[in-house]
Amino acid sequence: MAWPKYTHLLPFLSWLPKQTRVSVSRDALVGLSGAILALPQSIAYALIAGLPPEYGLYAAIVPVIIACLWGSSWHLICGPTAAISIVLYASVSPLAVPGTQDYISLILLLTFLAGIFQWLLGMLKFGALANFVSHSVVVGFTLGAAIVIALGQLPNVLGLHLSSKATALDSLLTLIAHIRQFDPASLGLGLGTLVLGIVLKLWVPRWPTLLLTLVLASLAVWLLPGVFGHVELVQSFVGRLPPFSPLPLDLETVLRLLPSAVAVGMLGLVTSLSIARSLATRSQQMIDANQESRAQGLSNVVGSLFSGYLSSGSFTRSGLSYEGGASSPLAGVFSALWVTLFAVAGSKLIAHIPIPAMAGSILLICWGLVDTRGIRALWRVSRAEFVVMALTCVATLLLELQTAIYAGVLASLFFYLKRTSRPRIQQWRDGDEEILRVGGSIFFGASHYLQVRLQRTQGLRVVIDAQHINFIDYSGVEMLHQEARRLRGLGRSLTLRRARPQVVEELKKLEGPDNCPISFEG
Repeated sequence: MAWPKYTHLLPFLSWLPKQTRVSVSRDALVGLSGAILALPQSIAYALIAGLPPEYGLYAAIVPVIIACLWGSSWHLICGPTAAISIVLYASVSPLAVPGTQDYISLILLLTFLAGIFQWLLGMLKFGALANFVSHSVVVGFTLGAAIVIALGQLPNVLGLHLSSKATALDSLLTLIAHIRQFDPASLGLGLGTLVLGIVLKLWVPRWPTLLLTLVLASLAVWLLPGVFGHVELVQSFVGRLPPFSPLPLDLETVLRLLPSAVAVGMLGLVTSLSIARSLATRSQQMIDANQESRAQGLSNVVGSLFSGYLSSGSFTRSGLSYEGGASSPLAGVFSALWVTLFAVAGSKLIAHIPIPAMAGSILLICWGLVDTRGIRALWRVSRAEFVVMALTCVATLLLELQTAIYAGVLASLFFYLKRTSRPRIQQWRDGDEEILRVGGSIFFGASHYLQVRLQRTQGLRVVIDAQHINFIDYSGVEMLHQEARRLRGLGRSLTLRRARPQVVEELKKLEGPDNCPISFEG
């Protein structure tokens, strides 16, 4: 076959021909389970994003198929997520009224731009750049986003119609001011859905909790019209395949959305790669970060043209794919196809879902977003990372969400640079030698710290054990040359012992190999 030479363009050709009837049947069954889980989630996430419910289903079709076929993970399944949805809402709601055609067009344009950004990262081999968004930032942002989403849904649970606010604090103050106007029937439906969902999650975690609670709430409204007849229902829509959506590519709008597109694109990429790597450690699979970046970008670029708003990896759906025994990404493709069938044939059923019950199910999703285990682990392992998590969470509550992501990344980088600027140094005397074992790279941020330690030495012969120095930049080279000359003027010397060849080469470049004031020992 001539297929192998095309796998760099069509990665699915590396695994698709290997499928058997048994594996395809198993993946189709796993995909059905994933679709049952994705249906209520996708509708709920669309409402969080300020979109009509059908756009959640559209986001679970074309983007999912593209990401599965072009990605490198066997089990990663993408789609709309709560965190991405709230960032999109926060980014676009100041520019257009949620739910309108202008608003939908801006959401799809932002998705397109974020997809271009992700695809470029993969094409330029910068997929690993997502590693610079630390796990603590993701945990803190997710915690903050869960609180923001919950505050945004409480008016729906209470049967109130309140305008959206820019920050969580404003939303809370507005809610408190109108709390006495709540509707008892709506509150009963919302709380009942939430409590029942929590009970089912604890007792039967493998059951489709969201789907069951929404079905029961819809039955209650249908059977008791005297009690719940006035409760608002989810907007109905005409069942159809994802329609083609032309994008408003005017320069002014593109430039206005670009900062948000970069932030949300990076967030989606970090989430997807984290999930893919987590599952890969269990399945003994190697993940290609650049290929995954290209796949995520391509899925959002193509998906935006077919009415799918920004998607990223879903831990619940990906975890279900792994636990269900999926043997290939076909499980995700089948999941999208099952969702397509429902979008076309079962759309009228959505019109029976009460808004308070949907809000209760979203609160249940928020409860699942809080990573209590990860928060406790951060507290035990690294207080600095815990501070980054807490700062990101607070920024999420007080600032615009895309700004909170940048604030978290900057805080994470600050603590990283602070830690790496003080490399671990062990120091001892051996006769007339004073030895410093440096446990880190010598770069512009760490060179001053090492220089101070060198200037405090008293030995006639100063030796740096450089076995663990992997990298040295110009600032480090110049500093070591300066210290070597200073020591020579005092009748002392500077020696690097067991230095790596690339470090020795960099040190000899500054003044030439014959004029280097530093001596070297193997």
